[in-house]
Amino acid sequence: MSLDNPSAPNDLSAFWMPFTANRQFKANPRMFVAADGMYYTTSDGRQVLDGTAGLWCCNAGHKRPKIIEAIKAQAEEMDYAPAFQMGHPKAFELAARLRDMAPSGMDHVFFTNSGSESVETALKIAIATQRARGQGTRTRLVGRERGYHGVNFGGISVGGIVNNRRHFGALLAGVDHMPHTHLPENAYTKGQPGHGAYLADELERIIALHGPETIAAVIVEPVAGSTGVILPPKGYLKRLREITKAHGILLIFDEVITGFGRLGAAFGADFFGVTPDLMCTAKGLTNGTIPMGAVLATAEVHDAFMHGPDHLIELFHGYTYSGNPIAAATGLATLEIYREEALFERAADIAPYWEDALHSLKGLPHVIDIRNLGLIGAVELAPIEGQPTARAFQAFLDCYDKGVLIRTTGDIIALSPPLIIEKSHIDQLFGTLADVLKTLH
Repeated sequence: MSLDNPSAPNDLSAFWMPFTANRQFKANPRMFVAADGMYYTTSDGRQVLDGTAGLWCCNAGHKRPKIIEAIKAQAEEMDYAPAFQMGHPKAFELAARLRDMAPSGMDHVFFTNSGSESVETALKIAIATQRARGQGTRTRLVGRERGYHGVNFGGISVGGIVNNRRHFGALLAGVDHMPHTHLPENAYTKGQPGHGAYLADELERIIALHGPETIAAVIVEPVAGSTGVILPPKGYLKRLREITKAHGILLIFDEVITGFGRLGAAFGADFFGVTPDLMCTAKGLTNGTIPMGAVLATAEVHDAFMHGPDHLIELFHGYTYSGNPIAAATGLATLEIYREEALFERAADIAPYWEDALHSLKGLPHVIDIRNLGLIGAVELAPIEGQPTARAFQAFLDCYDKGVLIRTTGDIIALSPPLIIEKSHIDQLFGTLADVLKTLH
């Protein structure tokens, strides 16, 4: 079909939708056509409360004038500049802003376009760093069961969500997985669970099996979000940091979800008091408006590459859109909103109200666990026998019909609202969810 004779606007057949039951959706589409503040507007004119910050990314809410103006101004000034052997000021300014808000020692920023690309970048940098240090035998990577690190080959290899892996062949060689930290004895814990720090010692078993001289890096999410909000037990992340340091292994935090205020601090590293060697970010960096990610690295990692003739490329890696001008302008505007409105501190202040409202669902039909930290929450439902995921998906559809957007993964309802959420929104969100749970079959 030529551009002179375009398809009808309601033809849904061409778009192969990601992580979607395409046949179900296209038989009964759910369309958003606008967004403002805490609410989406549907194609039939209804207001739907955003209980998921889009996909964990619209931390400052929707339709922010500062971001809109930054995009317009940058598009008028310069649409694109190459990032290879050239630069533009806003990319350097944004990198400096990120360095200044990051944990002390994380002094360098490599720009990507998504969380998946940030993970691939961090894994490559980790292996290359070990080689630059003369540790070329360190090529193994260690992830964690139920971990989510994006959808590229490196990310699904170190990731541990079965359905994200099983369809795509052998994946990367030389990858091991530690156990996840979801323990039944921690059910209904409010905040960070107290039991399970010993699970970090499973890394010692993997090290003993292969030898420390073979392992380049360990990657974990400070809070495992996409798998259904699995929290690190108290002391767990600090123990991982101790073990990796003792054996010369780099520690990577995947902060694509926990970065930019989700836990009431700039990063999960700040919240937990543990500084990794590399940190993957995306999502909240631009408030979900323009695709962008960033990998933050310590000076020790960066400086391992800064040797040899100074006219030679140090790291043979990058993307056409690394540090894209419009994305960089969007990131600067987003960080200004976070600072001006003290949204990270605001998230920390309202988190106790969020926690109490979430845990008020305990005892409702089908609820078998509730988990929370910062402005993240999960309600785990007992599955319907022989129909895994069906009960939570029905809750998703029912909540949407009642004007609330939630997200499901398996039979877990995951919640992560914009940081601008008010107590009245929390009441609406959990009041609606309670009504839905009472009527679920």
